[in-house]
Amino acid sequence: MKILVVGAGATGGYFGALLARAGRDVTFLVRPARAEVLRSRGLRITGKGMEDWEPLTPQLALPEDLSSASSSGPSPDPSSDPSGSAAAYDLIVLAVKAAALDAAIESIRPAVGPGTTILPFLNGLAHVDRLNDEFGADAVLGGVVKVVTTLTPEGDIVRLAPLSQLTFGEQAGGGSKRVDAVREALDVPGIDAVASPDVLGAMWSKWAFITTIGALTCLGRGTVGDVVAVPGGAELGPALLAETSAVAAASGHPVPEAELAFTTDVVTTPGSPLVPSLYRDVIDGRPTEAEHLFGDLTARARKLGVATPLLDLATLQLRVHEHRVAAAAAEAAAQG
Repeated sequence: MKILVVGAGATGGYFGALLARAGRDVTFLVRPARAEVLRSRGLRITGKGMEDWEPLTPQLALPEDLSSASSSGPSPDPSSDPSGSAAAYDLIVLAVKAAALDAAIESIRPAVGPGTTILPFLNGLAHVDRLNDEFGADAVLGGVVKVVTTLTPEGDIVRLAPLSQLTFGEQAGGGSKRVDAVREALDVPGIDAVASPDVLGAMWSKWAFITTIGALTCLGRGTVGDVVAVPGGAELGPALLAETSAVAAASGHPVPEAELAFTTDVVTTPGSPLVPSLYRDVIDGRPTEAEHLFGDLTARARKLGVATPLLDLATLQLRVHEHRVAAAAAEAAAQG
């Protein structure tokens, strides 16, 4: 299976590297700056369980490379390329932030053929609607990624915890031959590849989890432990979870009781140092996935008639942050 991994950051780089290390035919679609780092340093993974990792020399492609390959015309031997194009891939794994989705869609167009499967691992659901509109729902699977990794200033990937799971499936539910083929391709050492008969349910459950923790830490301006330590703090997390899970239930995908219990425990643990990447981006003055995660969720809540006052407040706060970040960037650009 010919695999294109879009993005070689903390998530795409990690899983793509494990696939390449296992002998899968993997190409990373990256920007020039990231390509330069990977060519000079190699794809490096450190951290828990990665002590024996040797720098990998990845197979790279820039967006213009895909366009060039596509313009070369159809494959002279259709039997060797069922998609009909030498530029097409069998599987495209999207592992980018929401802000990079539009650019990623334009970049992968030359790589999408009639037999291509697109597997996105973004949070929320807005990206699925966008990909369905662009490439057709039949080409797009649902997906959930669970991994704890980060990128160092040098461009290396650090694994912070052993969790390493990819869950995917048909949007309509159930199983299929192509899902089985994807599972076989992704089932390599280091990756727990799970074919789910209800992937949309899994996506809603993760969405409820990450927005609950994101809202808790952003509204409380601290770690989970900081929030829990003050009067009323221990009640905020469960109240937020009640709102996010109510939206999921109204959408036809109730969060399982076991996951509700797990999230409740996470957001009420005294002394917990946990903060999501969203909160770290806020503190560091970086753009966030506010609209993709919170704007879309609260908009769906309004359409469904679900009251979300706490999530509305968190969304407003994040929008103020985004406004400040954009204004600072515009001022910096104007000055030079």
